[in-house]
Amino acid sequence: MSVLAAPDSPATCPPVFTPDGIAALARRIREPVHIVSGPDGRELGLATGSVTGVPVLGTLPPLYPEWLGGRTFCAAHGIRFPYVAGEMANGIATTRMVSAMARAEMLGFFGAGGLAYADVERAVRTLADELRSHPNWGVNLIHSPAEPELEFRVAQLLLRCGVPRISASAFMELTPAVVLCSARGLRRDPDGRIVRRTRMLAKVSRPEVAERFLSPAPAALLDRLVREGELTLQEAELAALVPVAEDITVEADSGGHTDNRPLSVLLPGIAALRDTLCRRFGYHHAVGIGAAGGLGTPAAVAAAFALGASYVVVGSVNQTATEAGLSDEAKAMLCEADVADVAMAPAADMFELGVRLQVLSRGTMFAQRAGRLHAAYRTYGSLEEIPAPVRAPIERDVLRAPFDEVWRRTVAFWERRDPAEITRAESDPKHRMALVFRWYLGSSSRWAITGETVRRADYQIWCGPAMGAFNRWAAGTFLAEPAHRSVVQIALNLLEGAALLTRAHQLRTYGVPLPSGALAHTPCALG
Repeated sequence: MSVLAAPDSPATCPPVFTPDGIAALARRIREPVHIVSGPDGRELGLATGSVTGVPVLGTLPPLYPEWLGGRTFCAAHGIRFPYVAGEMANGIATTRMVSAMARAEMLGFFGAGGLAYADVERAVRTLADELRSHPNWGVNLIHSPAEPELEFRVAQLLLRCGVPRISASAFMELTPAVVLCSARGLRRDPDGRIVRRTRMLAKVSRPEVAERFLSPAPAALLDRLVREGELTLQEAELAALVPVAEDITVEADSGGHTDNRPLSVLLPGIAALRDTLCRRFGYHHAVGIGAAGGLGTPAAVAAAFALGASYVVVGSVNQTATEAGLSDEAKAMLCEADVADVAMAPAADMFELGVRLQVLSRGTMFAQRAGRLHAAYRTYGSLEEIPAPVRAPIERDVLRAPFDEVWRRTVAFWERRDPAEITRAESDPKHRMALVFRWYLGSSSRWAITGETVRRADYQIWCGPAMGAFNRWAAGTFLAEPAHRSVVQIALNLLEGAALLTRAHQLRTYGVPLPSGALAHTPCALG
């Protein structure tokens, strides 16, 4: 019988009071379990089925991994499990990963961030074709302050191709692109309820950003989109009555863009803000609250649900999945990571703003080398101003090419992607310097994806402490073998373990003497 399946009928087990007996019955989470009192009235034990001869103090109902979190979230997205595979950028969250999640009755997002428009279009059309009968998939829309036109074109593409779910990430403020995705297709059903064509999840790490997504879209942005013919007047009027996003993913300390906040502080605060704003605006539908960041073990997943999360979003650990778009060498580096093997480094897409992201530090010098580039950018006004003692080691050790050569490569890139960047750089030496340094940051991600062995020390691999925690949990088990790390097996094992730990917590609150570690889950083949 599959470990995920329900038993045909609960078997009767007489009361047990020994540590081993209690642990064995406690693991049968898919059956009702009775908490019973011993003959002397002082010790507590467990039993299943029909109980005679001892007092029954209470009964815990069956507990399934799919019952963790919020049932309304699963119903709204047409999924069985309250679990999302996050949108790791540059296509690391591949179409294969998204398809696997959809077919396993979970939710996955394609990592469109950082990709050229043509690459996003190709992936979206592939998913739309493969998952015609599966509405439980989506694509990432990442905030691109340096490329607002690309951000808007990607938003139009997602809507034109009928992408059913959009995950908005790294936004610091609302933009025309994100409001368009939220409002396009809004209508009323025959009962007068407002219905969305596209469901938006917004990943946030600050209360002020959460408030923008939890509020109706600003009138100024709606009016602009109506004037430009992107929205109808009716769509704009309905958008003023609903939140921009119907699900808010609270992102704590994570790989990639992160504010390094602890989930236990961030999630309850944003959940309370959600409740306040829902009352203020009189929404008829509850806004879901999910958790992301630091979720690499069953204990972390169970804790997220205990904090009130309706769903969990797992990112860093999925980079080692068989479906992930990362080179085998980069995956091997991640499999060796421990919880402290991470560092903060400048972000390529928001380099000039000083935004940083969290990356793997073990086995790579990227964080230190990228930091040297940003220090030079802050200190000098142009490439020409950089003195020889500073310039030489940057060209030799970091770029491995003279500034002029890197500029030629940079021009070739932006001629394909956005020629306006070249025009701006020719009149702004500071921007030219930023583009040259961003060449290294952008290339370092591609080297990790394609497996450029000679640039191994420069690999940029987004990673949070959850990766190390996952490796410690998986060590010596089924999931220690890279070939077994499918995105679905990772998900099922995390959820199974979280359900066992939730049952352990329930029993402890009743005073049942559960042995320490009795309900720890050892990763195995599930499904």
